[in-house]
Formats: sequence, structure tokens, C-alpha cells
Amino acid sequence: MENHNLNSISFTQVKINDDFWSTRLRNHQNTTLKACLEKCETEERILNFERTYNGNADEGFTGVAFNDSDVYKVIEGVGYSLQNNPNKELEEYVDSIIDKIGMAQQEDGYLDNYFVLGRMDEKWTDMMAHELYCAGHMIEGAIAYKNATGKRKFLDVAIRFADHIVDVFGEGKKNWIVGHQEIELALVKLYRETGEKKYLNLAKWFIEQRGHNNEWTDKVWSREKYGGKKYNQDDKPVRELSKITGHAVRAMYYFCGVADVAAIEDEESYMEALYRLWDNTVNRNMYITGGIGSSRDNEGFTGDYDLPNDTAYCETCAAVGMVYWNHRMNLMTKDSKYVDIVEKELYNGVISGVSLDGTKFFYENPLESHGDHHRKEWYDVSCCPTQIARFIPSVGDYIYAKDEDGVYLNLYISNTLTTEFRGKEIKITQSTNYPWDGRVNIKIEKSVDEEMGLFIRYPSWCKTMNVEINEEKINNYEIQKGYIKLIRKWSENDEIHLNMIMPIELVKSNVKVKQNLGKVAIQRGPLIYCIEEVDNENIDDIKIDSRMRFLSEYKSNLLNGCVVIIGKKDDKKVVAIPYYAWDNRKPGKMKVWIKNEEERLYDLL
Repeated sequence: MENHNLNSISFTQVKINDDFWSTRLRNHQNTTLKACLEKCETEERILNFERTYNGNADEGFTGVAFNDSDVYKVIEGVGYSLQNNPNKELEEYVDSIIDKIGMAQQEDGYLDNYFVLGRMDEKWTDMMAHELYCAGHMIEGAIAYKNATGKRKFLDVAIRFADHIVDVFGEGKKNWIVGHQEIELALVKLYRETGEKKYLNLAKWFIEQRGHNNEWTDKVWSREKYGGKKYNQDDKPVRELSKITGHAVRAMYYFCGVADVAAIEDEESYMEALYRLWDNTVNRNMYITGGIGSSRDNEGFTGDYDLPNDTAYCETCAAVGMVYWNHRMNLMTKDSKYVDIVEKELYNGVISGVSLDGTKFFYENPLESHGDHHRKEWYDVSCCPTQIARFIPSVGDYIYAKDEDGVYLNLYISNTLTTEFRGKEIKITQSTNYPWDGRVNIKIEKSVDEEMGLFIRYPSWCKTMNVEINEEKINNYEIQKGYIKLIRKWSENDEIHLNMIMPIELVKSNVKVKQNLGKVAIQRGPLIYCIEEVDNENIDDIKIDSRMRFLSEYKSNLLNGCVVIIGKKDDKKVVAIPYYAWDNRKPGKMKVWIKNEEERLYDLL
């Protein structure tokens, strides 16, 4: 039996009508999905499946070993999109792709085009070949598509592949360390979908294999490009982990799988490790934007407080992974500090990965650019575009959660929630101009004839929040793990008004981050700001300090509408825009951390 303290409320129960997010959701459906599907066609991701079922092994496989996963991730994104935005033409097109996937599957359930097309004698021989990574994304995509359309064809393909994997791996079978984690969390999803305990058992087995002295993995990770078993989080068993190491995306997917198993099987030792890893990640290895992974050499971590800005890796996939992991941690703990990270990622580290028109993508998200870093339409390794394709339409998953006591309001996004509480339907609407404005109106449209709790997140960035219920100010509200606790018998048309004051703040880095000594960053509400050369002359010479007069101004005709921050002192002027929106206009330099005129103070610390 699962031991989640909170239950996630699916985005299918949430109708978003928000100025900020609705634009992104429309761009995703109309532009991003189509762009990724077209690239899967033109870059021969889909053609690889056709070659497999036609027996054209002599034509060979196009691209990197894990190209199959891009197709699966886009299908997952289509599934999420279709649930709230039915599109017959798009569905029929994806059905035709699924037909090709099904025809490419081998008799024993195996399906990986990289190996079937000329390398079958090598299957299940190379831990770094991403076979299980591709299988995991197949499972996730298949579940999403079945839930959207009711069609089981893709799910049946995924189940046959999963059954093959169960036959090959496990206690007394083939020894294995997963090269790129993903299968673990996917198998837990499949367990939840089917109720088949064998998938959960195998997910845990894969987790438990890591961190032991396996001679085979010693040889794999000793290769110079990996730099040891820490690269793959294979240096210690999960229960002994305390520091985040190695490849950032691998780490995120690993921790998600560990959290999923811990939630179901009440593995407290797993949770203790996750608490330590979270503290080390967030407080010593995370950028102010929520980005993680400072090194391009290993696409991950080097050491605590090593956070260079211009060479920061901060892979888009890793930012999405942080959302996945922190969402799980919130469900298990009812602690809003994890949602603070979800929000930081959403408004900074994730959406920076896609252009405002939805057509171009960042793989890396540095915090400083010399003018030579730009989004691209596609990459040879296109995990980040397809990650965005599957993530954006599911953003509604993170707005609410619930338990036996009531509903937890995690994110401030205009929407209508229709769900059940103790078996009866409730309906709640939320109206706001967040993240530009901290005022939020919550209305009870339909309630139950008994007490119900509303637990409203008090964001970590917020210093002052005013709360009113039906225009009566609430002065002595209780805060529980970062949530304002409001329990009462609600009536229809009851309204809660929130007003979160959004001052412009100059943020200092931890003095142990040497790269940021003598510098400050600008934050307003959940948003981190940056300066771009297109708005500021001589960007390398700009210095700001607390004596500047800062103003915020909403500009509807700039960057799809955004609040700009303007700093003035004497004849000096600095213009800052939200970090997520940089590189959407004229190419040029960019900085998040800006020189401070009081920098000598930092040098003395």
C-alpha cells in the first residue's frame, strides 16, 4: 500500500485559463509539438522504426543510440496535450507512428532500433547503450497516450517490452547496473497502471544494484570521459548517499525512482538519503535560477559551491528533473519548501529552455553569455527539446495536491479545479496575474457540507502575505510546514484574497561561491532577472548597488508581455528582464550576476 502523505491532483482536473501559462500551452500545442514531430521525421527517428519492421538492417540506424526515446517523449507530450485539447488530426498521426512502433517490436518483446538494425549480437551487453533508458520513456509515453485516448496499443507494446526486461533482469538473472536511470521510475508508473508487483520489484532491484563493487562497472566508469563511478551515482549504495555527484539528469531520474519506491514500500532509509541529497543539492550545488550541473565535462557536478556562470551547464532536462523530484518530495512530506523549488524551476530553469514562440531550445542554460550562446531548432542529442515537449502540457499537475484533510494550493496560476473530497465533488477557482502581481483570488464554487482544509503555500521569496476571507482580514493564521492552514466549513462563493508583496530584491550569493564575490542578482517574486546587451550599453562595465532606485514596469509589447526592472542612479540606468526570456531578440551578451559597487566588502569576507 502506498504511503504518500499527499495525493497529486492530475492536470486533467485542472482547467488553466492563465495569461502567463495559457500562452505557453497554446504555443506548445500549435508549435512545439509539431516542430518536434517534424524533426523526428526529417532526422529519421521514425524512419528507424520503419527500417526495423521492414527488415532493412543493411540501411543501418540513423543518429545516436538513444534516438528512439525522442519519439516516445514526444508521444508522451501529445498524450498530455490531447487530454485537455483534443485534436483528431494529431491523434491520427500519432496512431500511425504507434503502428510502426508496434510492427518493429521483436517476438520476445525487445525493441531498440539501435541494436535491431545490425547489432543484435550486442544487445544487453553495454550498460551505456541506453536500452533501459529508451524502454523507460516508452513506458511513460505509452501510459500517457492510453490515458489520453483510451487506446491500449502502445501500452501493450510497452508491457511486452517490460515483461521481456523482467525475464532478463532480477535476482538470479542477468547482473546489471542501469547506465542512464529512467527505467526505475517508469516501472513504478507501470506498476501503478497495471497493479503488477513484478514491475515494482524490478525497479527496486535496479536501485539496489548500485554502489557495490562490480568489476564490470569499474571498467565502464573508469573510462576517461566518465571519471569514475560517481558519474553514474554508482559509487555507493543508495542508503549511504549524502552528496550529489556525476551526471545531473541521471541523478534526478535516479532520485525520482528512489522516492517512488520509498513512497510505496515505506523505505525510511531511502527517505533519509533523499533528505541529505536534497540539502546538498539545493544549498550547495544549485544556481539561483534553479539550474543544476556546473560542468560541461560530465554534464553535471564538480564540487560544493563550484558554480561558474558563463560555463554553467544547467541542462534543461535537469531542471525538469528537479521538478519531478521535488514534486515527489512534497507529496511525501507535506513540506512546501519542495514546492518552492518546483516554482523556481518552472519560472526560471525550465521555460528558459524554450523560445517564446516555442520553436527553438536551449540544451544548456548558462547564467552569463558572451554573445555566442543561442537556442537551436534541434540537436543531434535532442533530449531537451523532447523533454520540453512532454513537460509543458503537464504543468497543471503541480498546482494542487490533496489528502484526507483538504486541498493544498501549491502554485499560483489562474485555473478552475474540479475534484473530489471525501467522495463528493468540489470546485475551486483561482484568479491571478502571477508572476507579475502577488494578488490572488481563490473562490469556492462548490463545497461539501463539512469542514475542509485549504492549505495555501507561503512562498519562500515572500516576506509579507495579507490574507482575507470574504473581505475579513485574517491576522493570526497558522503556518504548517510553509502552508497557511485554513480549516472551516466552506460555503459556496466564499472567497479568499491573498496579497503577496513583491519587492525588487538584490540578492547576494553564499560567500563560498567564489565566482559571485562582489556581485548581486535581481529577483522579484519567483522570477530571477538578467541584463542583456540589447537593453544596456557596455554590459561588462555595469555596476549596481542598493542605493539605486529600482522600478518595475509591465510592458505588454515586450517579450510576450513582462515586467521589466529599471534601476536608476544619477546618470546611470540598468534595464533587467526575466531570465527565462533572454536570447529572444537581438543576439548579445547576458548576465544574471552583476558587479556591485560595494564589491570591496565582499573581497574582505
